[in-house]
Amino acid sequence: MNHTATGAIEPGRLFHDQHGRTAQLHGIGILRLGDRFWAWGEDKRRGGTFSAIACYSSPDLATWRYEGDSLTAGPGDLAPDRVVERPKVLHHAATGRYVMLVHIDSADYTDARVGFAVGDRPAGPYEYRGSVRPLGRLSRDIGVHTEEGVGYLLSEDRDHGLHIYRLTDDYLAVDSLVSTTLADHGRHGYESPALVRVDGTYYLFGSDLTGWTTNDNRYTTAPALTGPWEPWRLFAPEGSATHDSQISAIATVHGTERTSHVYLGDRWLPDRLADSPPVWLPLHIGGGRAHLEWSDRWSIDTTTGNISGQDGPARPRRSTAT
Repeated sequence: MNHTATGAIEPGRLFHDQHGRTAQLHGIGILRLGDRFWAWGEDKRRGGTFSAIACYSSPDLATWRYEGDSLTAGPGDLAPDRVVERPKVLHHAATGRYVMLVHIDSADYTDARVGFAVGDRPAGPYEYRGSVRPLGRLSRDIGVHTEEGVGYLLSEDRDHGLHIYRLTDDYLAVDSLVSTTLADHGRHGYESPALVRVDGTYYLFGSDLTGWTTNDNRYTTAPALTGPWEPWRLFAPEGSATHDSQISAIATVHGTERTSHVYLGDRWLPDRLADSPPVWLPLHIGGGRAHLEWSDRWSIDTTTGNISGQDGPARPRRSTAT
């Protein structure tokens, strides 16, 4: 069998585009379209406030081509003194259009809204359509999910928990609340959520609320989006702070031989956000369990779904950045 040529992924090392520039894949959202992965990230070269949402594509999750800026600074929510984070894109199959959802906020994080934009191509440009508080609730870090043509928003609301909302048919507004989960101590929900369905079970991942400092991320499972959700538990070695990273998304690779999942995380450097390295690792999911092991260097065959180069037991990786 002929296998797709693949590049190596080294967790904690930066990706570079075809021009040799650091790929701005922070807070990533990702889709597979045909034989390429398309990804959208926060351009942090000007720091924490907004300059652009950059778009890249890749055949193997390791070699990235800059495709342009999908969303750029402008008036209102997109002003340069605003916060625009966590770009997540859904493909609306019925119309062929692409809908981007983003966390919209003020520099002091008091606005807590979700914004919507739409484009005709994966790279855009996207037309910004405005922002809301979903059903009147706070919304900071977000994730998205689709199945059978229905779109869902995952939204962190520290006053009430981590919410799953059903989107309207065009994905451009929030329709209804599906379920809410709380952290173990019952005070708030987890942030930076990501959701996948494997063999009929939903796996919901999130990070504790510790700002730029990494923590032991957790996950919960349920037989339906409405729940009931199991108690949150670790999926990386305790004390490793999820290998010194925060989850942003999960890439699913449906191959000819197997389906694999890839954890896409950020290791934030608050004083050098543009150089915050990606921490991407194979994520083992099945039987109601999820497990993340460290590998110094690995690759994935995006045709077969096979992963190679995993090299030994997990080792806690912690950063001294504060």
